[in-house]
Amino acid sequence: MNQLFTTSDGSHTLYVPELNEHYHSIHGAVQESEHIFIKAGYDNCKADPLYIFEAGFGTGLNALLTAVRSINDNREVFYTSVEKYPVGNDLIKSLNHNKYAGSDGKNIFQLIHSSAWGGMHLICNKFNLCKVEGDLADFIPAFPIDLVYFDAFGPDKQPSMWTREIFGRIASAMRSGGILVTYSAKGDVKRNLRYIGFDVKLLPGPPGKREMISAKKI
Repeated sequence: MNQLFTTSDGSHTLYVPELNEHYHSIHGAVQESEHIFIKAGYDNCKADPLYIFEAGFGTGLNALLTAVRSINDNREVFYTSVEKYPVGNDLIKSLNHNKYAGSDGKNIFQLIHSSAWGGMHLICNKFNLCKVEGDLADFIPAFPIDLVYFDAFGPDKQPSMWTREIFGRIASAMRSGGILVTYSAKGDVKRNLRYIGFDVKLLPGPPGKREMISAKKI
């Protein structure tokens, strides 16, 4: 059973005993999400409207921070996320993510998690969310993608999620110049992305991690 865990920046994550893995960095869940997905991803992708695909919805932290940023920017976002094992409501209610998302964070976080799975729903302002309950290995994007948040469990824990086949399927739906960001900087991940045809760059990682990947579709 997943367990609540407080990371170094005070924000919560979940620990999965079966995998001996956390949903986010123990050095700071919010710091990690902001560094990788918002600053290296969202802020570097200028499309408006912006179509985001997330591999691994998890606790909804990335969606929350993206929604808040899109409100501040008055930017239209269509955000689709695939999750095979949705987190239970009791654990979701225990998370303190909303405390790091401004004065309306609690309301936005509740709207994100109360929205129905399947179908695109307007959450707030111009932020639209589609949560898909399913296996990433079976999901075929049928919409143009500008930005990918690749946030599956690590390649050492779930190697089947980091294959050329999956990256290729995602890439086939991405616009030219689209960006994929992920916390992993492992050699196999870099090689698989380059094989598919991405221009792969290593960027400084968040606290506790030396490097991360930013890959652009050529």
